[in-house]
Amino acid sequence: MPITTSYTISWERLPDDFPLPNEPVDNIDQPLLAAALSDSLEQAGQLPENGLVTTSYGICATLNSKIVVKDPDWMYVPRIWVSREKVHRRYTPQLQGEIPVILIEFLSETEGDEYSVKPTYPPGKWFFYEQVLQVPQYAIFEPQQGVLEVYQLNDSGHYELQQPNADDRYKIEALGLWLGAWQGTKGNRTGYWLRWWYGNGQILPWGVESVMQERQRAEALAAQLRAAGIEPEI
Repeated sequence: MPITTSYTISWERLPDDFPLPNEPVDNIDQPLLAAALSDSLEQAGQLPENGLVTTSYGICATLNSKIVVKDPDWMYVPRIWVSREKVHRRYTPQLQGEIPVILIEFLSETEGDEYSVKPTYPPGKWFFYEQVLQVPQYAIFEPQQGVLEVYQLNDSGHYELQQPNADDRYKIEALGLWLGAWQGTKGNRTGYWLRWWYGNGQILPWGVESVMQERQRAEALAAQLRAAGIEPEI
């Protein structure tokens, strides 16, 4: 059913005193997972200066004069048209910048509405992302088992489950990168993470991995110099 038969959509600035949802995250892992996604993109220079990458951040639209705010666990907006101060705590696409190219939700033990297609006000997240925002790609990640689903908006305006490549990674068109689950340790958390890869299979490192790689290169070079009878400068 076309969205226009149910809602008139507008993009309006939220009043400064509008009460935003302030619920605690369902799982302490969610902020870590989201931060790790942004970390590797920053290391690779994939965060544009005029873009917006957020964690548990309000995204807004007005439906039949009623404001709807959802807070995806992670989203990537290629370009905003206003200063960052004007998108503090909430973002209204079309008014303040572009539609996100990808939204990611992390599932927890608490049942949420990541799959909700509820069309009546207030609409479910799936319905809101698909029919109102029309975000090109929507990913849902279950971190305990490392299960990732990526949906792409098809020509009929509905999300269609993508098929991964042979390495169980999904092409994120707008970023030119591949997204997949990875098992390992970062900080004090061991488990499944979402990671980015280039098309050639090279993983985008986190900051701590970049530091470690640089240290290993420096140690290898020092060892080569010593083997040649040269004491490296410290």
